[in-house]
Amino acid sequence: MANVQALRTAHGGSFAPPRHVAIIMDGNGRWAARRGLPRSEGHRRGVEAVRRTVRAASDIGIGILTIFSFSSENWTRPPAEIRDLMGLLRRFIRNDLVELHNNNVRVRIIGDRDDIDPEIGRLLQEAEDLTGRNSGLQLVVAFNYGSRQEIARAACRLAREVAAGRLAPAGITAERLAAHLDAPDLPDPDLIIRTSGEQRLSNFLLWQSAYSELVFVPTYWPDFDKDALEGAIAEYRRRERRFGGLAARTGTAS
Repeated sequence: MANVQALRTAHGGSFAPPRHVAIIMDGNGRWAARRGLPRSEGHRRGVEAVRRTVRAASDIGIGILTIFSFSSENWTRPPAEIRDLMGLLRRFIRNDLVELHNNNVRVRIIGDRDDIDPEIGRLLQEAEDLTGRNSGLQLVVAFNYGSRQEIARAACRLAREVAAGRLAPAGITAERLAAHLDAPDLPDPDLIIRTSGEQRLSNFLLWQSAYSELVFVPTYWPDFDKDALEGAIAEYRRRERRFGGLAARTGTAS
């Protein structure tokens, strides 16, 4: 696959990467199973892939990177696996937060924080507070996140406004609902990547992905690296983005 440097050369140096890339990080368990390793090792290697991908996104010039770290449905997994995942999250924040801050990365969290472990909640808040004024890559972590649940929360907020008499039912528009999502100031993702070969969104950014380009790669998440990211961006660049219209708009930063 063509890499980003080759694309820059082909476009006379004018190539701009997608502004917002979102990734469904899939395949940790299957990566481990193929090697006869426990699933926990797949998740540990997946954290290493997160580190590589954050660095690669910064190098390439992506402005926003959203990663699907833990879904609201993942709580149905075996308790031991959930403990491993929460332990990895704790270690990632404690060990990597200073480096992210020093590299001007701003960390943001989307998802439902009600009823999560108080320690996890404090760590997530600490990550946002420490990096909140940084102006580099925005790393958006979808934790305890489900898109249907996010849309339902937005609808509930609008319903409260109607009940309070501040909004008429006829005033509920797509724009108003979008303004009540978890991170309404962020642009919709230009590109959504899913690893492991699976081809579905799995309740991830359903509202925001209405006109996103979807690229599914066979690589399991622990093996994902800068080359794989650049390959997905190269595929994105080959798409014609019409946004429901007739005139094509090329896959440049929006």
